[in-house]
Amino acid sequence: MQPDIICLGEPMLEFNQQPDGLYLAGHGGDTSNCAIAAARQGAPVGYWTRIGTDAFGDSFLRLWADEDIDTSRIEKDGQAHTGIYFVTHGEAGHQFSYFRAGSAASRMAPSDVPEDYIKGARILHVSGISQAISDSAADSVFHAIEVARQAGVTVSYDSNLRLTLWPLDRARAVTHAAMARCHIALPGLDDAEHLTGHTDPDAIVDFYLGLGAEIVALTLGAQGTLVATSGERRRIPGRKVSPVDATGAGDTFDGAFLAEIAAGRNPFAAARYANAAAALSTQGFGAVAPMPRRADVEAFLAEGGEEVI
Repeated sequence: MQPDIICLGEPMLEFNQQPDGLYLAGHGGDTSNCAIAAARQGAPVGYWTRIGTDAFGDSFLRLWADEDIDTSRIEKDGQAHTGIYFVTHGEAGHQFSYFRAGSAASRMAPSDVPEDYIKGARILHVSGISQAISDSAADSVFHAIEVARQAGVTVSYDSNLRLTLWPLDRARAVTHAAMARCHIALPGLDDAEHLTGHTDPDAIVDFYLGLGAEIVALTLGAQGTLVATSGERRRIPGRKVSPVDATGAGDTFDGAFLAEIAAGRNPFAAARYANAAAALSTQGFGAVAPMPRRADVEAFLAEGGEEVI
């Protein structure tokens, strides 16, 4: 199968703290989450990475197969492990603790990138985390972006800043360079404030449009999304819910947004749909389990519901 959307990055096994203090095992990793969210909206999706020859890597292969995600080009590394992380919850929200140093995905190199696979897609999605895990991974993402651009494939990039992985100055340099080569910029407000130095959403959107992005969808948490092109911008309200765990909300937005773009929707309609999908994803614990399918999102939208203005 040649997917319409290809996501590239690092999958990580997740252990998410429950109200009783015990940890629920699940799956995470921002671009893997995005791939699953897009597939649940009906988009043909593929994933590319390197995983360890371990039980955690095998569990991802089963997960992706269950989600109908193409894994035909994924590579196994017998000398490295699949990464893991823990999610804890407190008054300040959720916090992440990562154990990914030396992971199989961090060992990817530009020569590993499946160029023909990317050239056949409609959208390539990568992230700041994809580049932060190692220098060779950063180079691999840049190479994948150039392969996509030369083939006329749309490039999507989520800045997804993790300051535990790299210093802010390097994060700025690398993500700005990548954003300058992307067509769709998917920053979150908190990350963008650190990366751009701006606090006003319109100034942030202008910054990324100025770098060269054709579409910017700046997620504002419960307040929705500011979507802009060179000729128009709109604030798309979020959907009001009572959140339980927002671990995978941003990734769910990305996947739902890209699925709608791949289906031919305009970015404003895509953001309205993706806002609803992201809201629903906060109704359970973990990154993957609560992600809604298309029927759930359409029913939620049909109900109307209260928007956050």
